[in-house]
Amino acid sequence: MSTTLMRAEIDEAPAAVRRMLSESRDAIAEAGARLKALDPKVIVTVARGSSDHAATFFKYACEITAGTPVASLGPSIASIYAAPLRLAGAAALAVSQSGKSPDILALMDAVKAAGATTLSLVNVEDAPLATKADVFIPLRAGPERSVAATKSFMTAVVGALAIIAAWRDDAGLKAALDRLPETLEKALETDWSPAFDTVVVAKSLYTLGRGPGFAIALEAALKLKETAILHAEAYSGAELQHGPVSLVDEFFPLLAFIPDDAAAPSLVAMANALHARGAQIFTATAADVAGPRLPIAPTGHALTDPISIGLSFYRFVEAVAVARGYNPDQPRHLKKVTETV
Repeated sequence: MSTTLMRAEIDEAPAAVRRMLSESRDAIAEAGARLKALDPKVIVTVARGSSDHAATFFKYACEITAGTPVASLGPSIASIYAAPLRLAGAAALAVSQSGKSPDILALMDAVKAAGATTLSLVNVEDAPLATKADVFIPLRAGPERSVAATKSFMTAVVGALAIIAAWRDDAGLKAALDRLPETLEKALETDWSPAFDTVVVAKSLYTLGRGPGFAIALEAALKLKETAILHAEAYSGAELQHGPVSLVDEFFPLLAFIPDDAAAPSLVAMANALHARGAQIFTATAADVAGPRLPIAPTGHALTDPISIGLSFYRFVEAVAVARGYNPDQPRHLKKVTETV
């Protein structure tokens, strides 16, 4: 197969992130100012699919840095159940590539009617979701023709972090985001071949992480399912111990994502224990760990490390999909814009 659209769009991610941080700077600053003035006691998110994984990343980053709880609202609460919400004094963040799914639009209308201050991160700039928010932050990823969202996911996660950095006046996070595009270029060159043959022939696997790294594990599991037609489930490294670990043996591989943050020691200990039991665990980390280690491009900040790891994974999963005989640009039963109610 010639170079896939997915591969081309993955390779465009560093430039897309650079463009979003530059051209959406004013909108990001406005969103941060809105949150600073509001001082919300809770933030809700409105999203599905990969966008919901970006929202999960925002949840962990927000709770870690600001101590503000973040909850994902089920779109069917508005679109099917028409349940009234009480969100006076709250904020809502919507994330979408297309910005046109009816259930997402219905939920955005509901959170606004419930009194929330609304922000949206949307790639398609004239989409209905963009016009419904109090503050719209364009993702500026450019057209995404492959069904699998990649560069739009990257810009959504970075945009969400940039909002937090503006809101909290976090100079360290701002600096990490400014240098991130250059690091992402390096992430594209990491060699994950130690895991390649095992994953290509796998029938099922787990992806593991904690905190923001768990959001990347969720996104990784989705991409393995939709592009490589490989059953994968994401778990917190802690949650794995509460039952799912029983499935793990030498024929059930695991991919662990371990950025350099406070959860790293516990995840390294978990990876070492699984390796000692004979599990095939491949760990993306800069830390010392037993078993095969997948190289990463460190960013110098705990909240941006998972983004770099995620881009390395995207390059890996595209190659896995092709090796398994699938076209990742056209996953079966899927289309680019999924409109649910």
